[in-house]
Amino acid sequence: MLYPLYVWKDSNSAYGASFPDLPGVFTAADELNDLPAKAQEAAETMYEGEAHIPEASSIEKWKDTADYADGYWMLVNIDRSKINTKPVRLNISLPESLLRDIDAFAKSHQMTRSGFLAQAALKAMAQ
Repeated sequence: MLYPLYVWKDSNSAYGASFPDLPGVFTAADELNDLPAKAQEAAETMYEGEAHIPEASSIEKWKDTADYADGYWMLVNIDRSKINTKPVRLNISLPESLLRDIDAFAKSHQMTRSGFLAQAALKAMAQ
């Protein structure tokens, strides 16, 4: 499904991007052509275990909104079939110190432990 992605770039920074239709889904990439993959990853992480994923709207709904005045738009295909909305419980063993570090990192990035581990696994498998 094609979602409007609002993109901006401040000087000396990566490209930032957000989905008005997917509140809370933000991403960034050093290269513009990396944004679609990063956007898919961010949507998968944000909506992991959720019962509902909002539908996409048109860019026209958002283009004249003041919050989106200083950037530009891309349409990004988000493969909703890759977003597993059914969580599966599992039991894993990790060193206690690693678990503390994971929890601290996830909390500082407004993520759950599960969301962080899922994102880390996706990143590792993409390499």
